[in-house]
Amino acid sequence: MIHNYQIIIEYDGTKFVGWQYQKNGSSIQETLEKNIKKILKEKIKIIGAGRTDAGVHALAQSANFFAKKKIEDLKKFLNSVNFFLNKNSISIKDIKKRKIEFHSRYDAKERIYEYKITNRYSAIALNKNRSWLIKKKIDINYLKKGSKILIGKHDFSTFRSSSCSAKSAVKYMNNVKIFKSGENITIQFRSKSFLQNQVRSMVGCLKYLSCKNWNLKKFKQVFKSKNRKLCAPPAPAHGLYLAKVRY
Repeated sequence: MIHNYQIIIEYDGTKFVGWQYQKNGSSIQETLEKNIKKILKEKIKIIGAGRTDAGVHALAQSANFFAKKKIEDLKKFLNSVNFFLNKNSISIKDIKKRKIEFHSRYDAKERIYEYKITNRYSAIALNKNRSWLIKKKIDINYLKKGSKILIGKHDFSTFRSSSCSAKSAVKYMNNVKIFKSGENITIQFRSKSFLQNQVRSMVGCLKYLSCKNWNLKKFKQVFKSKNRKLCAPPAPAHGLYLAKVRY
């Protein structure tokens, strides 16, 4: 009999080449599979809901795997596998048995990404690889105005990586919210799916707008142009988090 398990994973992506297997370094997927194999004594394949890039973090990545062996004690399994994973800055936060048909990627109804910015002049010590330091003063009102333009159904070609394999650049952005607490700013994006590099590219353009490199008219023109060459430099990977996957 085959058993299907969903896991919720937290990780620091700083030292990884991304979620997926790569020849040039360690991936989250590979590290999870190797360590779960130690516990279950069988080879398994992890299916992730979001293919995060190199340096990108996760607060609650969702994934599933099939196993021949039934996990009798889920809490004991978590303790055992996290013992090995913790040294890699990965933690499985939760595990639950799902129906055999459940697929973490294809069944997802909404993915929530968050981008974290520290807006101050001095260097970052505590969150060095977990937030983008922007020294120039950010106009929060411009940031909010720009984010509203992104909501709804659009062609997001301007923010699409040249290596993106998606069939269409047309996506529906459910919502974009801005949260500010002192020097810390979080931009939250909600959509069923995203193009490769889309979030970081959008944040790069929002930075140009909110730091007055562009005005609102220029921001709209770049967005509507569908021309990747006009896009601002993408925000660095270390400020991006896969925050949640909804089913």
